[in-house]
Amino acid sequence: MSIVFNPTRRFLLGGACSLAAMPLMTSFALAEGNGDNRFVAIILRGAMDGLDLVQPYGDPAYAALRPELALTPDRGLHDLDGRFGLHPAAGYLYPLWQSGELSFVHAVSTPYRNARSHFDGQDILETGGSGRAGKDGWLNRAIGLSGQGRLRAIDVASDSDLILQGENDAEMWSPKANVPISADEIMFFESLYGQDEDFARAFQQARSADMSADEIFGGEKLGASTEGLAKLAGGFLKENYRVAAFSINGWDTHAGQPDLFRRSAGSLSSAILTLKNEMGPAAWRKTVVLAMTEFGRTARQNGTGGTDHGTGGCAVIAGGAFPGGRVMGNWPGIGDGDLYENRDLMPTGDIREVAAALLYRQFGLGAAALTNSVFPGLDFSPSSVFVRA
Repeated sequence: MSIVFNPTRRFLLGGACSLAAMPLMTSFALAEGNGDNRFVAIILRGAMDGLDLVQPYGDPAYAALRPELALTPDRGLHDLDGRFGLHPAAGYLYPLWQSGELSFVHAVSTPYRNARSHFDGQDILETGGSGRAGKDGWLNRAIGLSGQGRLRAIDVASDSDLILQGENDAEMWSPKANVPISADEIMFFESLYGQDEDFARAFQQARSADMSADEIFGGEKLGASTEGLAKLAGGFLKENYRVAAFSINGWDTHAGQPDLFRRSAGSLSSAILTLKNEMGPAAWRKTVVLAMTEFGRTARQNGTGGTDHGTGGCAVIAGGAFPGGRVMGNWPGIGDGDLYENRDLMPTGDIREVAAALLYRQFGLGAAALTNSVFPGLDFSPSSVFVRA
């Protein structure tokens, strides 16, 4: 059973390890296993505007819906296929597109269709249910079924990502300024709380993670930025870890979207490129990165230069283990009569199918395990286009 710390235990655990607190709502988790394939899940918290990241500039309705946000190739948009273009703020990813290491999946969503709540949407995204949030994450369940080893858990800053909470142990690691603790203080905590099974287990995992980080990074201090987070993830994945999950915040662009989106898209680009650079060519060739968000944003811009909570969104797939250079998904159009509830990009695909196909490819999880345990209620088949890609 995964550990949920009360404030006292969380404080003690944070003081016990030379780790540090992440920014609010940002966290990082790891899994260790024996296979060579890697999988990275990035949660884009705040509802990333997929219509801004991968703009359907070839659709004549787009400029009319977003007169201040719509771009064209002659205004900095990176053309992808004559119909879609990549936002210039994510332009550093364009070489990955050209080398076949980057794809996008448009018009995907979770089954969530209710009040467009960030919290509910993120819970359903991370638990993998068919409409209601669960208590454990789909990635935790997947690792438990994959035979790829155990998950170890540690949390020193904020609640761990729900996607990796569950019966399988997972580690949490937060880069910030180190908070060292002496050997006699470690002995004191072990003596004081050694009879507490949950604390003793978590404390040992924390010490193990701390020593692993020292071996990999040689005492290097990693900042609490997205780049620092990705560098840490890449370093672990290059070594013995095979699964990582972390979050990138700042996608809630109700007003002043151009500046806010530029910053967040730049962070996503930096994270993916840092992962690749830190992991090195050999590990990157066996890696798939899936970046996903709780829901998309409205097709029409609002009166404050932004967009509101929507439905259909866009997923990002990167890495050397997935053949890229494509905008995938069933594009529904954004003209009259095409929009969901006359406001959102119509969802034509399930983000869970994308994730299931990548787990199938990377770790050999069977269709029965994926549909019965990892993503209950999902209609998944090995004939999925994302498997055959």
